[in-house]
Amino acid sequence: MSSLQPIERIRGNGFIAALDQSGGSTPKALNAYGIDQNRWKSDEQMHQLVHEMRERIITSDAFDKRISGAILFERTMENKVQGVPTAQFLWEQKSIVPFLKIDDGLQPKSDEVELMKPIAGLDKRLQSAVEHGVFGTKMRSVIHGPNQQGIQRIVDQQFAVAQQIQNSNLMPIIEPEVSIKAQNKVRAEELLREQLQKHLDQLPDKQQVMLKLTLPEQSNFYDQLIKHPRVLRAVALSGGYSRADANKRLAANNGMTASFSRALVEDLKIDQSDQEFTAALNAAIQSIYDAAIT
Repeated sequence: MSSLQPIERIRGNGFIAALDQSGGSTPKALNAYGIDQNRWKSDEQMHQLVHEMRERIITSDAFDKRISGAILFERTMENKVQGVPTAQFLWEQKSIVPFLKIDDGLQPKSDEVELMKPIAGLDKRLQSAVEHGVFGTKMRSVIHGPNQQGIQRIVDQQFAVAQQIQNSNLMPIIEPEVSIKAQNKVRAEELLREQLQKHLDQLPDKQQVMLKLTLPEQSNFYDQLIKHPRVLRAVALSGGYSRADANKRLAANNGMTASFSRALVEDLKIDQSDQEFTAALNAAIQSIYDAAIT
């Protein structure tokens, strides 16, 4: 295990692997991995298959110090890797900081945004995260257009829940994703930046959050947020961009690191030999790491 503390690992070089597919994204992730829906007959079997995929990733020699953190689905956190609770395995065996996805999905679109659904049993979920040795949490909402009222509602909700998370001594990752298909994405990003700046300025002096943001159309567009004293780290989501495109955009944004999901695992297949799997994962990780530290 690294001698660094989790907060130092996150501040340093490396990127965050998003291994938190859930709900409707789980069948898509399995299908991309080469497992079609005929392979399972229940949700339990489906979740076991996706855990086996994640365990193969986590235990690979390629999943190393280039990864500073990993975002887990709740079932993954509650499961084990090589007989060890997943979060504990990540930190003690890999020096990778564990995070937990806590949102329960999205509400129907209104004002060109999708707010988070109310998070059922949030206090209990946060307590479980603390007990499992998790460092922080992640929650996602989506912006589809430059609607000022909608974007304000998104950011208000994210920061309100973030306060509850911080009351449990966990680090919140705030993720107001701007869809890469958003109408007038540039203007939506401008409105989002304004709201994020406003809320960050209102945080108490010793309080910090993390930001997970869609790669912007203008390079270094979020520079003032990245450097804000209330921001521990700003990370980028791939948002449906190919890994090559996401890496190119990431490299053009100084101070940002990655938190990729699909772009990380797009070349991984269940029928690959261990050698092929490791080589594919290593190539993906190296390319993202290089873009993150450029």
